[in-house]
Amino acid sequence: MAYIDYYNILGVNKGASQDDIKKAYKKLARKYHPDLNPNDPDAHRKFQEINEANEVLSDPEKRKKYDQYGENWKHADQFEAQQQQYGQYQNGGFGGGGGSYWSASNDGSGFSDFFESMFGGRSGRSSGGGSHMFRGQDYNASLSLSLADAAKTHKQVITVNGKNLRITVPAGIADGQTIKLKGQGGPGVNGGPAGDLYITFAITDDGRFKRVGDDLYVTVPLNMYTAILGGEQIVETMDSKVKLKVSPGTQNNTKVRLKGKGFPIYKKEGQFGDLIVTYTIEIPTNLTDKQKELFREIQSLNQ
Repeated sequence: MAYIDYYNILGVNKGASQDDIKKAYKKLARKYHPDLNPNDPDAHRKFQEINEANEVLSDPEKRKKYDQYGENWKHADQFEAQQQQYGQYQNGGFGGGGGSYWSASNDGSGFSDFFESMFGGRSGRSSGGGSHMFRGQDYNASLSLSLADAAKTHKQVITVNGKNLRITVPAGIADGQTIKLKGQGGPGVNGGPAGDLYITFAITDDGRFKRVGDDLYVTVPLNMYTAILGGEQIVETMDSKVKLKVSPGTQNNTKVRLKGKGFPIYKKEGQFGDLIVTYTIEIPTNLTDKQKELFREIQSLNQ
């Protein structure tokens, strides 16, 4: 896998403090956020790179391994285990002096197969011929969707580490939900299996509906006359309109539940949550003198 310079992506130097990294990430994330660049694939790719860089550099342990091992930082624990197992090689070699590590390798080079596959041994042999295989690193990406997009199964193209992937987004995906695409991460080492790709979804707020689980909530204004006398009210769902009967004397904040008119349930085709309608009674303004007189007459009848 090509080396990715996370410091360069965030525009900071290698000695940057954690606070510097945090500030740089926030500034760039705002600039390249998909919501601000909805039709810009380059900005979307940049946003993913920024998130990947921040994930590593904002974590002191991950950053330490990245600084030491570069693109192989996820294999650091395996290498250090080799280091502990074989001890220090006293006769010089990789890194000079007592910094090299001894193993009982078949060719007598004094280096473990894993060590040579990652860094190259003194013998200069190829990474094949008995070298250990290691799984590729996992990738993480984010994908922003509108509520309407999350309500339908559809195709999306996502760019991860410079590679375009066409994925199917199932209807009913939730905000913050992560799905795994097996084998779509980094390539394996010495013929090992590829890592996986983890995509986390961010569902943007909708101007009409509020989603809670698989249910949708909508507030519908109801004129006072219909609330008092009863009648009909048109209500929009996610994909259609329905006509509701309004009972006479309907009160403010009355809730009506429409079964099966909510959000699609994830990976349960044909199943939906409910739509909860809340009526807000609209009080008329700018009444004429005649209208005010009629309201006073009604008021007097109730005294």
